Amino acid sequence: MVEILGGKTITEKVKTEVKGRVDNLREKRGIIPKLVVILVGEDSASQIYVKNKEKGCLEVGMSSETRRYPLSIKQDELVKHIQELNCDKGVSGILVQLPLPKSINENEVIESIDPRKDVDGIHPVNMGLLLKGDKRALVPCTPQGIIELILSTGVDISGKEAIVIGRSNIVGKPVSILLMQRNATVTICHSKTTDLPSVIRRGDIVIAAIGKKEMITGSMIKEGAIVIDVGINREAGKLYGDVAFESAKEKAGFITPVPGGVGLTTIAMLLRNTIKAAELAAGEKP
Repeated sequence: MVEILGGKTITEKVKTEVKGRVDNLREKRGIIPKLVVILVGEDSASQIYVKNKEKGCLEVGMSSETRRYPLSIKQDELVKHIQELNCDKGVSGILVQLPLPKSINENEVIESIDPRKDVDGIHPVNMGLLLKGDKRALVPCTPQGIIELILSTGVDISGKEAIVIGRSNIVGKPVSILLMQRNATVTICHSKTTDLPSVIRRGDIVIAAIGKKEMITGSMIKEGAIVIDVGINREAGKLYGDVAFESAKEKAGFITPVPGGVGLTTIAMLLRNTIKAAELAAGEKP
């Protein structure tokens, strides 16, 4: 029987952990961690994400602020606002909600964030620290959540063959590093991979993050595999993953749903990164 890996249980567990750390930092240092989210424009999906982040902060005792800017904002002006937040000692974490308007260079904006406040974990400095295995790294949230979901199965990652489909800087590359740090043998697949189905069939762990609706079917899944679906594909008002859930669950040992899986854990990891950033700024050891 397949086990459905919902993100709710892990999310509540992480929130309890984070709340304890927030309470401890407040009692020891008099510091209340604060997350500032920068939102440009009125994208409906981004509005929902931001609201969920605000709610999460309140639930664990953190302070939260959303700064909203019009689509017409110039890149230089946006960077100036970020630099002001970099210098504000009352701000623990800064998150720029993506995507940004096409007139703005996302990379340049992300690189303007102080890496010690980059709670999305996508600044080049944090990527470098992650690659080195440095505990000071603020690790991208979705990859962190993926690892938590895998660990929740009780299956030992060490020695397993992990197939990562997608090589983005936000998910594919960082989750591959996290898996290797736990002694998995990792294969990263992409649009140029030859005979993708046969590669996926080797996977004890399969992570789908390619952004194509139900591209991965049950016939590609190894019996008993852990299948983590990161895909969010919208069609006619409905969400679909990268994995064809109904056919894949006939083969998988564990599988995440879309929605209700990875997305929930991502926000929990954002809260964990924010308290970590606050602790590091206060001189705590990672």
